[in-house]
Formats: sequence, structure tokens, C-alpha cells
Amino acid sequence: MQIHNLKPSAKKKSKKRVGRGGKRGAYSGRGMKGQKSRAGRKMRPELRDIIKKIPKKRGYRFNPRKEKPAIVSLKELEKKFEDGAKINPKTLIESGLIQKKKGKIPVVKLLASGQFSKKLLVSQCQFSQSAKEKIEKAGGQIKE
Repeated sequence: MQIHNLKPSAKKKSKKRVGRGGKRGAYSGRGMKGQKSRAGRKMRPELRDIIKKIPKKRGYRFNPRKEKPAIVSLKELEKKFEDGAKINPKTLIESGLIQKKKGKIPVVKLLASGQFSKKLLVSQCQFSQSAKEKIEKAGGQIKE
């Protein structure tokens, strides 16, 4: 036996055609007036509206937000670190200036607020233009 040999056990039942004369009367069980009583009415299901609002995997209209960097000011580096210290995200976590985000080391950005006079070796950090100038003016180095 193959699939094209199979036949349904029950006969096809024809759909009841309402409102075409006969025993059903003038409004044919549809009530009076309005969209629901008209021929060819198409009511939008409420469930479809809910489904349309749920984002699908590809092509959803909102881009994911990029994680903001952890911000550290130069005056905090001035207080915490000695002259000639190496600064990177790991040393900043150890010193307690920043915390891990979801178990990962975050991107760090240095901002130039306050006075700065120590020679520091900065690596693996982002920085503002003015922070870069202050670090180099104090005799520090920046590695990228």
C-alpha cells in the first residue's frame, strides 16, 4: 500500500451556506447591520496582533544596544596607583575601581577630570582626547 492508494473513511461534508434563501430567514443568523453581518467580512484576529508584536529572530527593527564602557577618571588613577604602574582593565578590577559585568571584564574608558601628574603605562583602554593629552604630558605611555 502506498500513500496515493489511501482514501478517507468518512465522506466530505459540504459547508453550510447561510443566507441564500430557504429556512434561515432575512438575516440568516447574522444579526442586523454592521461589519459582522456583511458578506466577505474579515475581522482581524486579536491573537494575530499579539503575534505581530513579538520579534522574530532575523530582521527585528531594533538594533541591540552596545554595552557602555566602564568609566574611570584620571583623578581616581592619581589616588590609587603609584608612579610607573601599569594600568589595564585587570589591574583596575583588582584595585576596585571597576567591577566585572556578567562575569566578564568590561571595556574601560578613561576620562580627564581632575589634576594628573603620574607616569603610568596605560594599555587596553579607551580614552578621551583630553585624557590622552594629560597622560602624555605627565610622562606616561599609551599602548594600544
